[in-house]
Amino acid sequence: MTRSAMTPPRAILITGASRGIGAALAHAYAAPGVTLALCARDAAALERVAAEAGAKGARVVTGLLDVTDGAALAAFFARAEAVAPLDLVIVNAGIGDTNKGLPDLRRAARRIFAVNIDAAVETALLALDHMLPRRAGQIALVASLAGFQGGPGAAPYCASKAALRVFGEGLRAEAAREGIRVNVICPGFVETDLTAKNDFAMPFLWRADRAAAHIARGLARDAARIAFPWPLVAGLKLVNLLPQGLVAAAMARRR
Repeated sequence: MTRSAMTPPRAILITGASRGIGAALAHAYAAPGVTLALCARDAAALERVAAEAGAKGARVVTGLLDVTDGAALAAFFARAEAVAPLDLVIVNAGIGDTNKGLPDLRRAARRIFAVNIDAAVETALLALDHMLPRRAGQIALVASLAGFQGGPGAAPYCASKAALRVFGEGLRAEAAREGIRVNVICPGFVETDLTAKNDFAMPFLWRADRAAAHIARGLARDAARIAFPWPLVAGLKLVNLLPQGLVAAAMARRR
């Protein structure tokens, strides 16, 4: 039976759940009667989030793993499904890195693509494996507003988020025919360990709990794309209307 878009999910898997948006989403969804399957690489941080979610009444399953380990990820999905069939899978695990000049581009690209594209797509495919037989479920892919315009020193990161966004947008219509909802999340700057490393201005910076609440509302109404904050979204739309030569020249001056 296909779940209504207005029916709150009762079994949720979140990758990259130990901090930032992932941890905030775990807190947002934690409640009595809810099962949370949380995975991450940081054991101490993951256990802390699990304990906090458990204190709010949620049943919690944890997995200490690297999402690039496909076998470990598949085993975690199977363990989560054995506890409660998943209603919602949030593909959140991702990394950010800047290349230190063109000689460093290969290293940065390979590292980022392995997590932000390969592992993210594999996570979505594993979710589909479990959801297709019951023709129900929801998959949320955490991309980024950075995926709408490449920036100097961040070409691999921007490219990875653009790829994930387009993958999700393309998958949405096809999955809908099978009763599965797919949503793409494009945050701007959110207070996380990732953004704490940035040495540049981050306009309209949101707290992680605010971002999680906004994302949860968007997923509840099955919004195709959940992009925020609106001033940055509007600004990027304007940038994309400009001639690319002009945008490239402006970006070159930033570096």
